[in-house]
Amino acid sequence: MTLFNNKINVINYNNCMRISFIYLVLIGVLLSSICPLAVTEHITNLQKYDIGIGSNRESPLHPLLKGVGAAAPNWLQRAKQEVTDVKTELAKLNTTYVYQNAWPANNVKLGAVTAVSFDKAGNVVIFHRVDRIWSQITFNNSNVYQERNRGPIKENTVLGLESDSGKVLYSWGKNFFYMPHGLSIDPEDNVWVTDVAMHQVFKFPPRGKGGKALLTLGTAFHPGVGKKFCKPTAVAVLNNGDFFVADGYCNARIIKYSKEGEQILVWGQSSFVGMSYDVAPANFFAIPHALTLVPELELLCAADRENGRVQCFYSNNGSFHSQYHNPVIGDRLFSMAYTPAAGGELVIVNGPTAELGIGPNDYNEVHGFVMSMRTKQLVSKFGPNNFEFQNPHDVAVTDDGNSIYVAELNPMRIHKFVHKSIAKPMSLSASKISSSVKNASETSVISEIINNSDKKQTTHHPSGKAIMVASMMLLFAGSTFVLALIMARRRKRGCLPFGTHSRRHAWEKTEGFKLGGLIDRNGFEKLDQNASDEEQEQETTSLSHYA
Repeated sequence: MTLFNNKINVINYNNCMRISFIYLVLIGVLLSSICPLAVTEHITNLQKYDIGIGSNRESPLHPLLKGVGAAAPNWLQRAKQEVTDVKTELAKLNTTYVYQNAWPANNVKLGAVTAVSFDKAGNVVIFHRVDRIWSQITFNNSNVYQERNRGPIKENTVLGLESDSGKVLYSWGKNFFYMPHGLSIDPEDNVWVTDVAMHQVFKFPPRGKGGKALLTLGTAFHPGVGKKFCKPTAVAVLNNGDFFVADGYCNARIIKYSKEGEQILVWGQSSFVGMSYDVAPANFFAIPHALTLVPELELLCAADRENGRVQCFYSNNGSFHSQYHNPVIGDRLFSMAYTPAAGGELVIVNGPTAELGIGPNDYNEVHGFVMSMRTKQLVSKFGPNNFEFQNPHDVAVTDDGNSIYVAELNPMRIHKFVHKSIAKPMSLSASKISSSVKNASETSVISEIINNSDKKQTTHHPSGKAIMVASMMLLFAGSTFVLALIMARRRKRGCLPFGTHSRRHAWEKTEGFKLGGLIDRNGFEKLDQNASDEEQEQETTSLSHYA
């Protein structure tokens, strides 16, 4: 009897659970019909969200975004697209840009390079962190900077480089910034920068003259919403002086301001919900990381970093226009820049995937890409000596599309690429190095070649072992030379060793022995050290997540 009663209780409990679930679903539908989730024009409160809602696994950037963000969006996942063989599609892309190994000059010392732009004179302007590294302990769970006691960076953080030689023409920005991030230059040559540690946006006069900001937005070291920022990432400025700020890591929004700094528009919400989406809905961001303008179409485009796409909006009202996504690029897209060349193109840099190993289709390569805005198709790819980047962070392209510059966090450097139509032809030795390294499957091989090239340009004191090896090699060479002379003389007399002289060799000459004849001139050539990357990789503790 007890067993029968227990069964009845279990049945009743299950029925109650089913009924409760149905009621919850009905209430959810009713609420969603009354209060549909939409993009807000003005965000006034920082809404908390559970990063695990509706997901089977935690987002890889959960530690980065604890305690921040907007409410989790409630959209239906799109049907899975046909699986793309990323490796095969990458192999099909041509390389249309040639890497400039010797740029910039050797004496340019850099920290992690976070941004790159151009001033009115055409110089390349970069923003770098000198000795600062963004690690897991740089911010607490409330996004407050934890290393304020170190004071501002003591060296210049903004450098102006001559576009041809890479020589430093000017520098400024010391004793002011704590954690540099974005930099852009407006039509009047003013410099706009963001500092994620200070949670502020600054406008400086051309070349930072005077060292004082013309305009400051946000509250120093106090993250927030409304008039405050939380790790702002980038700025883009229209010809009339109005400007946009990507606010960035925490708030996942874009804000439009008047020239005087008055807020005009706000749009965007966070799409971090603990799982990845093939293509997230319009107006949702997973870190709007960089901005670029498309003047011909009056568009503002944003790099939606963790959604692996570019979103473009009408610059007058912030309404959605289009998005650009390709599975070959992958799930992470750090920056893009627009050029009107070839009918309008986006130059894009992606990043190492944050979800490697989850599935067999997670193949990822870190490159620069050129995408046609007309066809939304990838046109080409590029990278250092046709290889991958490690942690590219920002990209800039000239209006004519002939030159591309990529800022990289680690290795800490700025890269230059020139379109192959105007690039100087590579030397034979450079071609040999490029082709030999191309067959290497491990990046350690590449690093070894790079480091060896650097070492050849540095004076070292030889060790005793090195002297011994060199002496043995000289002795061997001398012995070979003497033996060759003896054999040549014996041939001339018609007396070859081992009782035979019927076989002739390619290097034998009737007029006598010549040392140069022993060497196939086509097989040996002095190596051109400039064919290798001059950068020595510097190991850091930074992660690409914390960029």
